Amino acid sequence: MKDLKKQLRLFAAERDWDQFHSPKNLSMAMSVEAAEILEIFQWMSDEESRQLDQQKLQHLEEEIGDVMNYLVALADKFGMDPLEAARKKIKLNAEKYPASRVRGSAKKYDEYSD
Repeated sequence: MKDLKKQLRLFAAERDWDQFHSPKNLSMAMSVEAAEILEIFQWMSDEESRQLDQQKLQHLEEEIGDVMNYLVALADKFGMDPLEAARKKIKLNAEKYPASRVRGSAKKYDEYSD
């Protein structure tokens, strides 16, 4: 992760792009790139979405890379480690969605009755 942050900082610095990389702009760019992932799967059935051809897989990989790079750059602006943030979120989700209670259900945590 440190290496990726360093590469992203250098990439932006070499192009004098940090001036454009405000948290607002990075989050908007990440959202646009995430929408490009959605576009790959638009109009596919669930089954079709599990069996991408090589061209679509390549496109997906590129868009995932874009989202990841913007996410890491955004986290870096606030001194956060995205991997640590993900680990913390998994722990919170485990508390909100105990497996014994939610197994096999897609309900939101506040839709479960005791």
